[in-house]
Amino acid sequence: MALTKITIIEKITEKNNLKPSEAKDAIESMLEIMKATLASGEDIMISGFGKFQVNEKAPRKGRNPATGENMELDKRRVVTFRCAGKLRDEINGGTN
Repeated sequence: MALTKITIIEKITEKNNLKPSEAKDAIESMLEIMKATLASGEDIMISGFGKFQVNEKAPRKGRNPATGENMELDKRRVVTFRCAGKLRDEINGGTN
């Protein structure tokens, strides 16, 4: 099961003794900042967690699976995530 935004808000509320509305506002603000930063093409690095990076994908040839027709797919930007070594070690039980 995936961790949802509402679950994150509940956990922050419990851990930091905040009102749910305060926790929600903090999370919403953080996500808006992250979206705006990535939309502008800048990367986000969070120490001990990882790096969100915007990458450019070149135009490429593709195929419509329904018709089999060849087509040109436009260039696009995608966001990738690379976790920090500290997080990787924690996920793997500190075995690295």
